[in-house]
Amino acid sequence: QVQLVESGGGLVQPGGSLRLSCSASSGFTMDYYAIGWFRQAPGKEREGVSGMRTSDGSIYYADSVKGRFTISRDNANGTVYLHMNSLKPEDTAIYYCAGRTLAFGYRAPLESWEYHYWGQGTQVTVSS
Repeated sequence: QVQLVESGGGLVQPGGSLRLSCSASSGFTMDYYAIGWFRQAPGKEREGVSGMRTSDGSIYYADSVKGRFTISRDNANGTVYLHMNSLKPEDTAIYYCAGRTLAFGYRAPLESWEYHYWGQGTQVTVSS
């Protein structure tokens, strides 16, 4: 059963911005030890974009998005955001958020196998 829901994707021109949101689906809470954002472009493997350890706010970014993307969390409701600026055509992909509840052994924030719960994804297309 899907616990996470992404929103905010769409079509944007190169250089534009989007904000993706990740929230809990009905009946679930955003009580995760860590949240990650991943993306998968057609014909490519899923790659980690950003990760956040919610207990201490530690944040991680892939080199390809550093300085352009920012992960943040609304502590009031647990919603996690991915703010994407200076978007490029190569950012085009389906973006997924993922959650992890276990604290022990969390070592690779940008690896998909670290996460146990996934959303269904939201499409981001960067094109003129």
